[in-house]
Amino acid sequence: MQLTRRKLATTLVSVTAMAAQQPQPAPAPADDLKAARDRLQANAAALAGTPIPMATEPAFQFKA
Repeated sequence: MQLTRRKLATTLVSVTAMAAQQPQPAPAPADDLKAARDRLQANAAALAGTPIPMATEPAFQFKA
Protein backbone atom coordinates (compact mmCIF):
# COMPACT_ATOMS: atom_id res chain seq x y z
CA MET A 1 0.00 0.00 0.00
CA GLN A 2 1.44 3.33 -1.03
CA LEU A 3 0.91 6.30 1.21
CA THR A 4 1.65 9.78 -0.02
CA ARG A 5 3.09 12.48 2.22
CA ARG A 6 -0.18 14.37 2.17
CA LYS A 7 -2.22 11.33 3.20
CA LEU A 8 0.30 10.53 5.93
CA ALA A 9 0.17 14.10 7.23
CA THR A 10 -3.64 14.06 7.21
CA THR A 11 -3.69 10.77 9.08
CA LEU A 12 -1.19 11.96 11.69
CA VAL A 13 -3.08 15.19 12.27
CA SER A 14 -6.36 13.36 12.76
CA VAL A 15 -4.80 10.77 15.09
CA THR A 16 -3.15 13.41 17.25
CA ALA A 17 -6.38 15.41 17.37
CA MET A 18 -8.29 12.35 18.53
CA ALA A 19 -5.62 11.56 21.14
CA ALA A 20 -5.70 15.13 22.45
CA GLN A 21 -9.46 15.06 22.83
CA GLN A 22 -10.44 14.51 26.43
CA PRO A 23 -12.78 11.59 27.12
CA GLN A 24 -16.27 12.54 28.24
CA PRO A 25 -17.14 11.50 31.80
CA ALA A 26 -19.60 8.64 31.95
CA PRO A 27 -23.09 9.73 33.05
CA ALA A 28 -24.38 8.46 36.34
CA PRO A 29 -26.57 5.36 36.00
CA ALA A 30 -29.60 7.24 37.31
CA ASP A 31 -29.11 10.02 34.74
CA ASP A 32 -28.64 7.47 31.97
CA LEU A 33 -31.82 5.63 32.97
CA LYS A 34 -33.79 8.88 33.15
CA ALA A 35 -32.54 9.92 29.71
CA ALA A 36 -33.53 6.54 28.26
CA ARG A 37 -37.00 6.77 29.81
CA ASP A 38 -37.45 10.31 28.48
CA ARG A 39 -36.49 9.16 24.96
CA LEU A 40 -38.91 6.23 25.22
CA GLN A 41 -41.77 8.50 26.31
CA ALA A 42 -41.00 11.00 23.55
CA ASN A 43 -40.99 8.22 20.94
CA ALA A 44 -44.24 6.79 22.30
CA ALA A 45 -45.87 10.22 22.15
CA ALA A 46 -44.69 10.69 18.55
CA LEU A 47 -46.09 7.29 17.57
CA ALA A 48 -49.38 7.96 19.34
CA GLY A 49 -49.77 11.21 17.44
CA THR A 50 -49.35 9.54 14.05
CA PRO A 51 -52.67 8.77 12.37
CA ILE A 52 -52.96 5.22 11.02
CA PRO A 53 -55.71 4.48 8.48
CA MET A 54 -58.17 1.74 9.42
CA ALA A 55 -57.31 -0.15 6.20
CA THR A 56 -53.72 -0.67 7.35
CA GLU A 57 -53.00 -4.36 7.83
CA PRO A 58 -50.76 -5.68 10.58
CA ALA A 59 -47.39 -7.19 9.71
CA PHE A 60 -48.46 -10.60 11.04
CA GLN A 61 -51.26 -13.12 10.60
CA PHE A 62 -53.09 -15.17 13.19
CA LYS A 63 -53.24 -18.82 12.16
CA ALA A 64 -54.92 -21.57 14.10
